Amino acid sequence: MKKVYFLQTCGTCKRILKEVNTADFELQEVKSNPVNADQLEEMHKLSGSYEALFNKRARLYKSMDLKNQEISEADYRKFILDEYTFLKRPVFIVDNEIFIGNSKKIVEELKNRMG
Repeated sequence: MKKVYFLQTCGTCKRILKEVNTADFELQEVKSNPVNADQLEEMHKLSGSYEALFNKRARLYKSMDLKNQEISEADYRKFILDEYTFLKRPVFIVDNEIFIGNSKKIVEELKNRMG
């Protein structure tokens, strides 16, 4: 399976989608088509934690003052399901591997994996 979760209005997501050949990927835009519980569970199995999938740069993270709160894995899961902006993006799934976020290292690993 090849799938990518992204945000259409995110310039970084658009740039990465241009850099990576997504011709045989299923694309899911998370604002118009939010991640459901099953999809999040699949990402969690591959990543090992909800925190790894959580976007701590989201404006809502700052406005809700979450950095000063104790947040459990269950909380991270709920936040991601409740609000698309909390999913770190883009998220690429290539077979049984997951690539989360937009760091240079992650994007390079993804490109190397794609060949």
